[in-house]
Amino acid sequence: MRALTFSEYGPTSVLEVSDVPEPHAGPGRIRVAVRASGVTPSDCSLRSGRFRDLMPLGLPHVLGVDAAGVVDEVGTGVTGVRPGDEVFGIVDLAVLGGANAEYAVLAVWAPKPDALSWEEAGGAAANVETATRTLDRLKVTAGTTLLIEGAAGGVGTVAVQVAVARGATVIGTAGAHNHEFVAELGAISTTYGPGLGERVAALAPDGVDAVLDCAGSGSLPDLVDLAGSPDRVVTIADLNAAKYGVHLSASAGPGADPQAVEGLAAAAALAQQGRFTVPLAAAFTIDNAAAAHELSETGHARGKIVLTF
Repeated sequence: MRALTFSEYGPTSVLEVSDVPEPHAGPGRIRVAVRASGVTPSDCSLRSGRFRDLMPLGLPHVLGVDAAGVVDEVGTGVTGVRPGDEVFGIVDLAVLGGANAEYAVLAVWAPKPDALSWEEAGGAAANVETATRTLDRLKVTAGTTLLIEGAAGGVGTVAVQVAVARGATVIGTAGAHNHEFVAELGAISTTYGPGLGERVAALAPDGVDAVLDCAGSGSLPDLVDLAGSPDRVVTIADLNAAKYGVHLSASAGPGADPQAVEGLAAAAALAQQGRFTVPLAAAFTIDNAAAAHELSETGHARGKIVLTF
């Protein structure tokens, strides 16, 4: 099959569309013929070698963690799904990727809602899993006032919608050109950067109950001050989190967490109700994957970047 790979760490020029052996569905897994799959900042970090000491890879490595497609193999022990079904989900993170390919083996999945296009569904699952995991850790429920730093990005846009669906009041930071976009998702928009404390205080006089940092822009000291305690802040992007006593959240693998399954099913249900979408920054063919990575590395993509097959 054709797959997006790299055989050495480096810039986007190391990306190759290669012929690699097809994976097959083992016990508890399904295989899909991929229609679309996501590109994440973590993919770019893996390719660049940023995580080479923390997460050594066998090279060549097939990139991508989430995808949508048509089921064509069902492993032993799997029920409730059969060949021909349309699903979206996440690959087994224990094998570090493999979704940017013509076929992918999923560890966690849910039926693809008709309300989402292939591109939207292909870029949904990893962000839904991340949003669900972090909002659960922050105990975001009805009545919570939540600040999301980086609300216009892939995870931020999903976290806004999931938190609003839970009944939370959400304040989302974004560049001025994205304020209307963030507001349309259900958040109260404001600008990031110096003076954030004063702006948030004006919007939430009683303070915020929790903060989710999706940007990793170095604002953790200010975010901790706003929350009142580091244990009320979670980041998914700032590797200096421990310095400030903040939890850096990363998936241990969706196959080990039934909440990932529940999160995908909940997002699919919200989509069918017209209460959830996946804003797309751009869709590229696999042959233009370098452009997808370049856009991701700008840090200013509004929504999710996907590859189509």
